Amino acid sequence: MIDVNVAAPLAQALEAKGYEALTAVQMAVLADGVEGRDLLVSAQTGSGKTVAFGLAIAPEILAGSDRLLYADKPIALVVAPTRELALQVKRELDWLYGVAGAQIASCVGGMDYRTEKRVLDRGTHIVVGTPGRLRDHIERGSLDLSFCRATVLDEADEMLDLGFAEDLEFILGAAPQDRRTLMFSATVPKEIETLARTFQRDAMRIIAKGETKQHADIEYRAMSVASRDREHAIFNTLRYYDAPTAIVFCKTRMNVTHLMARMTNRGFQAVALSGELSQQERTHALQSLRDGRARVCIATDVAARGIDLPGLELVIHADLPSNSDTLLHRSGRTGRAGAKGVSALIVPPAEAKKAQRLLAGAKVVAQWVKAPSAEEVQAKDDQRILEHPALTEAVGDEAAMVSTLIERFGAEQTAAAFIRLWREGRSAPEVLSDSLPPPPASAPRERSEFGPSVWFTLTVGHSGRAEARWILPKICDGAGISKDGIGAIRVKEDVTYVQIAEPLAGRFGPQLELEPGLTMSRMEGEPSLDRPERAPRPAPREDRPAYKPKPSRVVEDDAIIAAPAPARKPYAKRDDAERKPYTPREDKPYAPRAAAERKPYAPRDGAERKPYAKREDGDRKPYAPRDGAERKPYVKREDGPAGGAKFKSAGYKSFGGSDGKPARAAGFKSHAAEGTGYKPKAEGDRAEKRTYAPKGDDARPYAKRDGKPAGKPSGFKAGGDAKKPFARKSDAPARPRADAKDTSKRFVPPKGAKR
Repeated sequence: MIDVNVAAPLAQALEAKGYEALTAVQMAVLADGVEGRDLLVSAQTGSGKTVAFGLAIAPEILAGSDRLLYADKPIALVVAPTRELALQVKRELDWLYGVAGAQIASCVGGMDYRTEKRVLDRGTHIVVGTPGRLRDHIERGSLDLSFCRATVLDEADEMLDLGFAEDLEFILGAAPQDRRTLMFSATVPKEIETLARTFQRDAMRIIAKGETKQHADIEYRAMSVASRDREHAIFNTLRYYDAPTAIVFCKTRMNVTHLMARMTNRGFQAVALSGELSQQERTHALQSLRDGRARVCIATDVAARGIDLPGLELVIHADLPSNSDTLLHRSGRTGRAGAKGVSALIVPPAEAKKAQRLLAGAKVVAQWVKAPSAEEVQAKDDQRILEHPALTEAVGDEAAMVSTLIERFGAEQTAAAFIRLWREGRSAPEVLSDSLPPPPASAPRERSEFGPSVWFTLTVGHSGRAEARWILPKICDGAGISKDGIGAIRVKEDVTYVQIAEPLAGRFGPQLELEPGLTMSRMEGEPSLDRPERAPRPAPREDRPAYKPKPSRVVEDDAIIAAPAPARKPYAKRDDAERKPYTPREDKPYAPRAAAERKPYAPRDGAERKPYAKREDGDRKPYAPRDGAERKPYVKREDGPAGGAKFKSAGYKSFGGSDGKPARAAGFKSHAAEGTGYKPKAEGDRAEKRTYAPKGDDARPYAKRDGKPAGKPSGFKAGGDAKKPFARKSDAPARPRADAKDTSKRFVPPKGAKR
């Protein structure tokens, strides 16, 4: 029976969903004295926070009624860090407020903005979205928060980590000041407390019961593997547990893409979930996991934040998280609502200490084990075959086929075929190298407590830019040991000495090549690690005064107050008698250098320079052209046309008059003789001007004029024979004159043209 403090429509929805009792965080938000106050709630993942804040904001949404009326503007706002979490919150609120008739809209990135705007314009009671898209709607005027009574920030710590602080301030600033603000998060760091003090009024801090005992339904396993077997350990872990749904966390998108390709090649039904995918692709991937078409999800931390997948029984940390809070959020995808789950950490030897720090910070205890081997995976598969429910069911309609198979192939052959078919649909287990799990975390030991050891030499030193942090992981990967098996590392000029625990020294053998050009060899005894004595430092100079710091300067009220300076000696005027009289410097008078002292100019090659002598005009020779031709004296032509000489000198024949008209090129024959000017015709030479006769019936035939062919002016050569006179055929009818207003026959298409 649901608690009586829950509103009637919400209680009905909870009973229909199968709720028999509320969780600790859900009971905490419904306690006496909580209604109407701002809340800062922290509870572990999977504790039912979504339903908790849905119940907490019910008084503001329902306002005492069992059925909601039309809402022009939203009454409540829920902000989530990721798209998947926002859509998941919307689905939870849909069934929780479905009986009350609430209209819930989602505003997330990657979706069509116009579709979301149409939903908001139709009226909604609750809006769920991501910070970026909500701010976009507010700035464009499609989302009005003036009547918002309650605001919820889900996974507030994650939103601050993703850099949404500015967007949150803008969104909360657009809501009324008297609204109710609720912040829900798995952890409450200092940044969340600062945000709560800024946007909440006298917030009540609620810590759900059981928060100090993190994930009691989750079994933590830390698997120590060699670096080269990291991916193979992931495949074997998936095969060993064979969970209906599993999720593998990677640190970067590139790792997600790489691991996705490797799993697909091995036959795993896997989907990827990262920020580089579109929203439609991410939605389809999650739907495949919910429908059972995919069983493994490879995701980054941001993409998988807050998602809830049914049947998720296994979480694998392919890359260790950056902090303990991220470890809890990752592992919280499993073991939800009382279900059991496994959280497996893949730990290479170089990251063993980091894994121990993460587990200690998360306050969880993990069991250090080896990754499942190929034999263990095969044995687990054989056990599942024997426990398969199909083997215990009674034979039904298959009886006839069973008899046929046994009669034809026999029972043994039929069972062998069944086993082969079972194994064909699964990836073959991977063979892993033998590696010991690291010991549990212990108190730091002294260097003298390392115990019996063996020294090795490496063929690299300071000359090869070797460092201990570079050498350590190579030794761990090369021999498959952890850092605890390595003692001192001493880098010298050309070699490096490494101390290895005696029980692990056998893994290296007499000599081991860590990589091409880097060899690790066992040595007899211990190396000489004595450092050369340093030269003593020189004694300080006695005559140099000791250093005295300057007085401090304190700034108060924009004024600089300095410590009092040491007392200065009073000024004493110096007697004039002590001063020496001023004696000006005797400057020597300027004396110009005599001209005789100047040396004559001499060229560098030693040749004597001839003195300059002015040349007389009589010595000049007359001008003679280069080709030897005698130059004619210039004679002005009096009767020549203007500009004619210019064109003749350039190789042109011109004609023109003295009237200033331009001359024409010699390519044409002029009316006058060559080299002469224009001569106008006399009056008698002009032909009688003929009158114009219009064409028609009375038109005269063409007649040759004065024995010259018509069509070209005189002075031009005809291109061929003279044309014959035009004569109209006597039998052809006269063509009537065209009417200017008639436009029907203006255009005549060419012959052969397609119409």
